[in-house]
Amino acid sequence: MQVHRASPYLAAAAIIFLTLPSAAWSAPPSAEKRADREALKQALMEVLQRSPLKASRVGVQMQSLDDGAIVFSHNADELLNPASNVKLVTSAAALASLGPEFRYDTEFLVDPELGADGKVKTLYVRGKGDPSMTSERLWGVVAELWHAGVREVGEIVVDDSWFDAERTPPGYDQEDSDRAYMAPTGALSLNWNAAAIYLRPGNAPGAKGTVEMEPPSDYFVVENQLSTGSARARRVSVTSDPSGPVQKIVVRGQLPSERGGAVSVWKKIDNPPMYYGQTLKQMLTTRGVKMKGKVKVGLTPSKAKMLYVSQSDTFDVILKRLNKLSSNFVAEQLLKTMGAEVKGTPGSFTKGVEVVEQFLEREVGISRGTYVMKNGSGLNDANRFSTAQLNRLLRYMYERFPFAPEYMSSVPIAGKDGTLKYRFEGSDAVGKLRAKTGTLESVSALSGYVTSAGGERFTFSIIANDFAGRAGPIVAGLDALGAAVAATGSSLGPSNAVAALADNGRPAGAINDVAARIKTYLDLGRQRDQRNIGFLRTAWRSERDPAVRAVLAESLYQSNPHDYLGARTLLDSYAATGEVYGRLREVARVLSVDVPGVSSMVELAAGGNTEALARVLELAGATGADVQSQQEMSEALGEVARTAPEELVVALRGANAGDREASTTLLARALVQAGQADHPFWKSLRRTLGASDPQLAAFAKGLDSTLSQKVAEAKAPPKDGLTPVNVVAPAGNAPRPGNPPESRTAETRPGG
Repeated sequence: MQVHRASPYLAAAAIIFLTLPSAAWSAPPSAEKRADREALKQALMEVLQRSPLKASRVGVQMQSLDDGAIVFSHNADELLNPASNVKLVTSAAALASLGPEFRYDTEFLVDPELGADGKVKTLYVRGKGDPSMTSERLWGVVAELWHAGVREVGEIVVDDSWFDAERTPPGYDQEDSDRAYMAPTGALSLNWNAAAIYLRPGNAPGAKGTVEMEPPSDYFVVENQLSTGSARARRVSVTSDPSGPVQKIVVRGQLPSERGGAVSVWKKIDNPPMYYGQTLKQMLTTRGVKMKGKVKVGLTPSKAKMLYVSQSDTFDVILKRLNKLSSNFVAEQLLKTMGAEVKGTPGSFTKGVEVVEQFLEREVGISRGTYVMKNGSGLNDANRFSTAQLNRLLRYMYERFPFAPEYMSSVPIAGKDGTLKYRFEGSDAVGKLRAKTGTLESVSALSGYVTSAGGERFTFSIIANDFAGRAGPIVAGLDALGAAVAATGSSLGPSNAVAALADNGRPAGAINDVAARIKTYLDLGRQRDQRNIGFLRTAWRSERDPAVRAVLAESLYQSNPHDYLGARTLLDSYAATGEVYGRLREVARVLSVDVPGVSSMVELAAGGNTEALARVLELAGATGADVQSQQEMSEALGEVARTAPEELVVALRGANAGDREASTTLLARALVQAGQADHPFWKSLRRTLGASDPQLAAFAKGLDSTLSQKVAEAKAPPKDGLTPVNVVAPAGNAPRPGNPPESRTAETRPGG
């Protein structure tokens, strides 16, 4: 058979042709395309000139994938905090260094070899960093061990040595939290190193509630202070803290007896190998394997015999969880994995960052020292990239065919899934824009790919830093920029797309008519039926009255309280303004109900949600001289003080002077009403007096003095009932009509 050999000159020419950027062979843009791009530039500049983006540090770069032209650039070389957009860097480096076919192995070994009697002296479990191991998969492993003949196990040794002992990277130390997004890394990890706590009320008010762990094991020690309350929304706090080789779970608060089903809360665990080992032990026992010994951490001897190997999900599935759901845990696991696989075991954050730096410099063309990367997730104030650098990375990954399918399919699709599921609705961007979100306090970012209505493909990166107040208006601005690109070439055009998204609406209709509409949405929310979400989301998107939108947002949240996006919608829609809170107080009087939205906001705050706490303090400041509203917010603050005392102290510190004054007055009344000298809030406040942060300690000292004085005053109220508190915020803090007061903003899922 004759083999035809290609000329080396032709081969070289082909390589050059394939590696040249598309701009090298694309024709100059047509007159129509130039006009579209000019219209796009004008629309983008219009968005950037609007408040609050105008007052923020914003970087933007957009580039055509068709001809390589930079279509728009604004402060594109400025280094900014990209929040979770760092995950785009981590996932790109992981794909390039590990390959799209990569899978994790978890090895199960025995010593000595398994005999015919099914007895195992020592079962070794050697992990290699699998971030996708769940209880369901581990139960499958237990079935495999059973069918391999295992009937009795002496002890379980969990080998976590594939990674080093440092559990969290730089940046995590800036936040002391037990939330699931702060989960530590581990070569042996389970359920993203978080556990679910299920809560159920008793049969009648006053009865003790039920607390159950998932997965159950001896790793958990539960302190149950859950009781059954009246027919009000839940007010529950769950904390998770390390206690030697076990995890202590403390549950406080009340659940209403009428609430059907269980409430679930996810919290991080602190000892991944012991969590894994104790869960495995419990599952083996459940399967029928006799367990005689304990679980301990150790190394696997070289003479141990392999019994079973569990392989992870395929890499595309792992990347989807990383980017679509913005998993900090998966990002940090990948960083350590790159370190172990490329630089050698044990994997570490330092080694992982070195692998990423090599990838960026050698393959993407981004030099070391031109950016700052300290962790793989983007959490907190630890990383700096420019929009030009992120845009360059996105273009590189688009043009690398072996990686492009997995990479592009891992990021959220506008209006369809992931963290963009409920964004860009009603715009040309739905289904045509794929991008990674990023959110931290005073940080919002969006970077990815978009195909315009005219068929042109773009990469883009947008980062906003140092904005004051809530994230909602900033996110709307970023969405307007993305929608403008998607509308380019359409009959609507980018300017009209921007105007459509920017139309937040105004109050419309008589209060009785508005109340009738709101009653319908309140009834739907009370059903707590996820099947209503589609209708409610459509109504929320089309509704122009901000008060009605706030009620729709609450009904969305109530229909699925576990959905982070529903909580996000409520936080973004509800404001302590006359247009929202003021009009909803009027509606409450018409319908003879509690003020819509307040109960759900307090529910989030009672669970320690930072942004909800800030909103509750704003609502307290907006009660004015309304005695009924003061009573409602006093009760709310009392409930929050019981279940989230530490978080409330921090929130009070961040509130403006007017809101803090009103809140402490109403809180003092609630503390008097409770009549407990050992109230959890007093204990927490006095612990804070010894905080390592001197400013926090000083604030706690002043708050202790102020509250003690207000409590003394509240113990002797006038005979005619409550004294109205008409708080006027200082001039520098006075909110403008239609805008919420200044507040600290934090994301339900920081980094997301």
